[in-house]
Amino acid sequence: MAKNNTAKLLERIVEWFNVHPNNSYNYLQISQELGIFGRANRADVYEILTILEQQGFLKEVSTGRYTLSQRQESEMEGIFDRRHNGIHQVTVEGHELPFVVFDGDDMQALTGDRVRLQKIPGGRKKLRSGKTLGGPQARVTEVVERVPHRYVGTLQKGGKYAFVIPDNHSLDKDIYIPNEILGKAKDGDKVVVDIERWPAFSKNPIGRITDVLGQKGENNAEMHAILAEYGLPYKYPQNVVKAANRIPDGCTPEEIARREDLREVVTFTIDPADAKDFDDALSLRKLKNGNWEAGVHIADVTHYVTPDSVIDKEAFSRATSVYLVDRTIPMLPERLCNELCSLRQDEEKLTYSVLFEMDDDANVLKHRIVKACIRSNRRFTYEEAQSIIETGQGDYAAEVLQLDRLAKQLRARRFAEGAIAFDRAEVKFVLDEKGKPVDVYFKVSKDANKLVEEFMLLANRTVAEAIGKVDGPKKGKGAKKPKTFVYRVHDVPMPEKLEGLANMAARFGHKFIATGNNRTISQGINKLMAEVHDKPEENLLSTLAIRTQAKAVYTTENIGHYGLAFDYYTHFTSPIRRYPDCMVHRLLDRYINNAGRSVPREQYEEYCKHSSDMEQLAASAERASIKYKQAEFLKDRLGMVFDGVVSGVSEWGIYVEIESNKCEGLVPVRDMKDDHYIFDEKNYCLIGRRTHKRYTLGDKLKIQVAAVNMERRTIDFTLA
Repeated sequence: MAKNNTAKLLERIVEWFNVHPNNSYNYLQISQELGIFGRANRADVYEILTILEQQGFLKEVSTGRYTLSQRQESEMEGIFDRRHNGIHQVTVEGHELPFVVFDGDDMQALTGDRVRLQKIPGGRKKLRSGKTLGGPQARVTEVVERVPHRYVGTLQKGGKYAFVIPDNHSLDKDIYIPNEILGKAKDGDKVVVDIERWPAFSKNPIGRITDVLGQKGENNAEMHAILAEYGLPYKYPQNVVKAANRIPDGCTPEEIARREDLREVVTFTIDPADAKDFDDALSLRKLKNGNWEAGVHIADVTHYVTPDSVIDKEAFSRATSVYLVDRTIPMLPERLCNELCSLRQDEEKLTYSVLFEMDDDANVLKHRIVKACIRSNRRFTYEEAQSIIETGQGDYAAEVLQLDRLAKQLRARRFAEGAIAFDRAEVKFVLDEKGKPVDVYFKVSKDANKLVEEFMLLANRTVAEAIGKVDGPKKGKGAKKPKTFVYRVHDVPMPEKLEGLANMAARFGHKFIATGNNRTISQGINKLMAEVHDKPEENLLSTLAIRTQAKAVYTTENIGHYGLAFDYYTHFTSPIRRYPDCMVHRLLDRYINNAGRSVPREQYEEYCKHSSDMEQLAASAERASIKYKQAEFLKDRLGMVFDGVVSGVSEWGIYVEIESNKCEGLVPVRDMKDDHYIFDEKNYCLIGRRTHKRYTLGDKLKIQVAAVNMERRTIDFTLA
């Protein structure tokens, strides 16, 4: 019987036993029930029954008679994680360590599938290397729920067959594509493929090509491949684009009359030189009482994007704009993000604004949160605004300089209250017309960047306090609960990580106290970062300090923002590129005039989790695009020698970051021939068994570019 027919027969037999779980059958009865005739075909039935019994799906109740295996006490359900080395893992709720599943015991489960598994007696298993696996061994007895599986890879065509070789090496098999459904895909194309099934008797899963991205190695194809790999969209649905194009300009005389008219107040935007979506603007005017009114004006996206519209649903699904090395994949269609909502120079625009009355010492005396209409007088790049700050000359210099003075006082106060300063250079590439990197430079945050940052932080904090703070007691009789809101929170560091930082700092003669209140610890981190600036240990200790920090997330449960030292914080200032900001705008509309009851907390917590998850996916895709360009940059520099710093240490080698371009690669331990090196996880180092030579985080050394793998986006170095 042909392989595909065998697979279909297996599925029919499994389905039969699932429908008739209490009866037993031999191979002749099953053949009769399924209408299978012929000695060879019935022999296939006999063989399938034997295999299903071996896998634990069936139980032999008497010689040759099988029934559906009764679920045993040792069976449990979990989420499967497929590994390229054939040693897979299943995470089961309530169990600290994941269960280990080997090839042959996996029932062809794929990452994310919910599986039923059975623990194999005998505890943990040792590999040939002598290393003991982390968790107990188990076998998958059933794939309970298949999740959609989409992969990106390169098509290889043969005479009678075609396979897709996945970029994601967690899938250890190529994907078989029947010739009759290849469509227009050509040999060497980057394609997107959905796995449709993986028959038990097939070595490879069977898939269907859903999109052709272009030839392998082409910039557009590779960037789209990265987005598809992380399940992120790389094109906009036409129905959403058409819906956006039908939206009229909302800045009508009637709408302006309903808002605070700020068109005559000096207002400007400060953004990167290549920006098109200007979602925030600043204004400044002197009040009659001698104080200043500083305004933070945010594009009123939700005026145009109504709940549950096709645009809103698409924006929620995306949750964020994605920023790759060479492009932005916007959350909103171009009509909105670059036209209607972009606060462009000399155009009347609708905004959600926070206006602060401040004295000369940047104390906020009062504030207002209002719907407004503005007209930007000037579009500044960061470089132009920085030039005004440094020289005192330029358009609207008085306003820029005064805002800079206020921002510096706000910043100083924030750090005095316990905010943490991590100023790390951002890697940028100079690309040619084909998207190939020809140079690397570092983007450093200067006063102009910090000016905008401080006022955005102030607006976000003020909006969060406006909803989160309630009058009266927080506990006990008569306590008022704040209404459900979207917060941006950052948890305190784990004590053991702080202790590790303190121990490592002590080795270099620096004192860092890992205990105390939040302000004491954060001020200690800032002091340590200042002490190690431009010293050999800076890279090591700053890396460890960053690793102590939790990830910031969206939630309805406010625990404050540790890194900023704010008790209340949200995201209000970027609704063009972040969906949580749109949620915040709508909740403000609902609450600010006590016009609506609190929204359901559980529902908004789900929205927050989705937004946090999508933010992490977007960040992963951004890092992948950087790694691809780093590999592409060094591909033409094989054999060249660079100065580097050890940025990571593992049992398989040391990671080194080149100082001049921040490209990171691995020096494999197998290529370190001068000794046998042992990984000391506690001290972040490799130690030579014979020579006792140490390689640890922060070490400076010379490396040579040895190999580049564009498919895996990896770089290998050797010690020079």
